[in-house]
Amino acid sequence: MMISPTPTTTAAATGEATYTTIPISGSDVVSRSVQNLFTFLSRSRPWPEFLAAGGGGSLDLPSSSSSAAVRIRRNFKYFAINYAIVTSTCVALSLIVSPISLILVGFVYALWLVLHFFREDPMVVMGYHVNDWAVIAGLILASVVTLWVTGVLSNLLIGIAVGVLVSAIHGLLRNPEGLFLDENDAASNGLISTSKNGGIS
Repeated sequence: MMISPTPTTTAAATGEATYTTIPISGSDVVSRSVQNLFTFLSRSRPWPEFLAAGGGGSLDLPSSSSSAAVRIRRNFKYFAINYAIVTSTCVALSLIVSPISLILVGFVYALWLVLHFFREDPMVVMGYHVNDWAVIAGLILASVVTLWVTGVLSNLLIGIAVGVLVSAIHGLLRNPEGLFLDENDAASNGLISTSKNGGIS
């Protein structure tokens, strides 16, 4: 596994780019990654809004294929985090027949989230900075071993397919009228007007 000296080693001595931040312990890296993950999940849209149960939302069929494409694109942008949660839930349900497999796959999935997708700090183990590619290689190896040991690849693929299908059906049926990501999105759809100097009125 490729490792390099901690950020305290200068670039001139190693010939490599180094982090300029003060290195923190592995437990702190994991703690901050978990915090980033919960911050990400907190940005999910309210589920009543997702289900069109309030706020003037509705479920209906699009009037044309172009309208369907616009609906899916806007809904996937607006409800991206909700769709990720729905797909993850479908994957978990597909593995529930084997609790041990669910625990192992869930653990590896959590490692990917904490050590790769939501990690902002350098990974330091026993005073050495672990190269990002080494972390990815380790996660891939752990994933392959877990899938080989549990033999649940087909269940996993079915869960992902069902999650994507459910999300696509919701994106098609959920009328996105009134859903805007930000003020610029609202202005481009004519909800609010922009002044000549670029301000929003």
